[in-house]
This record gives sequence, structure tokens and C-alpha cells, in this order.
Amino acid sequence: MISLSASKPTNPQPSQPGPTSGSGNGGAQHVGGIFSMRTGRKARDKAPVSKKSEHVFRDNSGRTDLAVSVQHLSITYRTTFERVPTFKNAIVRAGRGERAVVEINAVNDVSFDVKNGTALGIIGSNGAGKSTIMRSLAGILPPTHGRVEVWGRASTLLALGVGFNAMLSGRENVILGGLAAGLSRKEVEERANDVAQWAELGDFIDAPMRTYSSGMFQRLAFSVAVHMKPDILMVDEALSAGDAKFREKAQTKMEELRSSARAVFLVSHALGSIKEMCDDAIWLHKGRIMMHAEPAECIDAYTQFVKVGKTPSTMEEL
Repeated sequence: MISLSASKPTNPQPSQPGPTSGSGNGGAQHVGGIFSMRTGRKARDKAPVSKKSEHVFRDNSGRTDLAVSVQHLSITYRTTFERVPTFKNAIVRAGRGERAVVEINAVNDVSFDVKNGTALGIIGSNGAGKSTIMRSLAGILPPTHGRVEVWGRASTLLALGVGFNAMLSGRENVILGGLAAGLSRKEVEERANDVAQWAELGDFIDAPMRTYSSGMFQRLAFSVAVHMKPDILMVDEALSAGDAKFREKAQTKMEELRSSARAVFLVSHALGSIKEMCDDAIWLHKGRIMMHAEPAECIDAYTQFVKVGKTPSTMEEL
């Protein structure tokens, strides 16, 4: 089991600073619903820190029915921000020891469990936090607050071609992908032919990947992910580049994985794919869970929320 918990810094900063009545340098100004901007001198940046409510975390050490457990997960990005960047403003701020930092609360207090044998679909508008949660489950993003527990080895397909070297051939990328997944070279070589055959690339498997079309790229990436025999498969917006034949083939493969893998995660705007491939679903909005139910229920509530009908176009890409 892999467990990720938020670290506790010596001088914790508030993840969700509230508005202040003053306009001093140490104040906080809201930029949007999930954004907040902090500016001020480093020496004066000592605004009172609001204590985050202490969460009680469940002990899952004895559980054998879970593939993933997420408890009170929050993830905050911090970056510099300036509405009208000018050289003069940069010089003035540097002279005063000031800085402008924007905090993006991408995920806010999210909790859910995924049992073995579950195919979980995650839906929501752009910016809802879907990809952020997937990256946290994959161990790429550490939690700002909360805890993430994953049982088994995860195989991730987070975006088109992520982790591939376009200068290398498809076969070489297959070997590198397998080695990165923790397989021995012998195991990788045994599965390389299966990967190439499933992707149906023919002689292009030995051509540099920079010569591939987006569909060829996608077929190879998906083939690598599913043939590494993962305990948990995570697919994020990775089926959109494929044609109808590829999607049907991918759906059959994911059904096969459901019987052998602990869990399958699918993030997609194609609501039809979520409904067909998944038996559980989560609807996210602005970093929070709006609903955790069966796919049909989540899709109905989501389409009503965004005020669109369930037409073929919206069920395919929304």
C-alpha cells in the first residue's frame, strides 16, 4: 500500500486566506471563487493564520477490500500573478521586498473510497479538479492537506504521449515505459510484441514517434498502459484522439482489466463512455464533490446543472 499525506511545514501558510477589511501590504485579496492573491512585504507578511479544522482520519491498515482511499484531500497551487506586468512594477516590488502570489485551490476537502473491482468515472467542467485528483492518486502531486492511500501498482495514462520521447521509436518507448513501471527487462520484452500488435502500428512501431499521428500516438500510449498488467489503471482524457474502432477496442480491453485489476479510473468529457465503461461515478465542480453515485445519476444531475440536453454531441463530448 502506498500512502501519501500532507506534510506539515514549520511555518504553515493558509491554503484559503479570507478577505480582509484593510488595504495594507499584508492583506489578502480574492481574485475569484477558487483563487486568492496575497501581496506584501516578506517582513510584514505575518497575518494571523486561521487554523484549519482538524480532520479525523480513518485507519485503513486492516482493510483488504479497498483499492484507493482518499480522505479530506486538498491541493493548492501557488504561483506568481500580476494583472498588468510591467518592468516598472517589478522594480518597485523588488525594492520594497514585495511579491504577488496567487493561490489556486484546485481540490477542496475531497473524500471517497474505491473498492476492488470498481470502474470509477470522474466528470465535471474544465477546471473542476479532475486531472489534479488523478495526478495525486498517481503520486505525482502531493496533498496540501489530507491523505491518499493506494493499494497496488498504478499504471497511468494521464495525457496524450506524456512520458514518451518523440525522438525514439515506438518500440524503444514501450521498453522505457515498462521499465519505468517497475517491470524487469525480460518482462518488458515479453510484452513488447503484444503491445505492438494491439496498437496495430505495423512497421511504424520501429519509426520515430515524431512521425506518428495523434491517433497512432494514442493507440500506442493506451496499449502500453493496459499491457503492463497494472493493479490500478488511470486514464485521463486519453480516448478522445481515437476513432470509433479504437474506442470500441479500448472499451473491451478495459472491461477485461476490470476483472483482473483492483480498479479502473476514467476521466472524460465523453459522458457516453463514462456511462458504458464505469459502474461508479463522481461529479466534481470547483474542486468539490457534487455527487458520488451511479454513472446515470451523476450524468443526469450534471447535464441539468450545466443546462444542456443529453444529445449525441453532449453525450460524446461535454
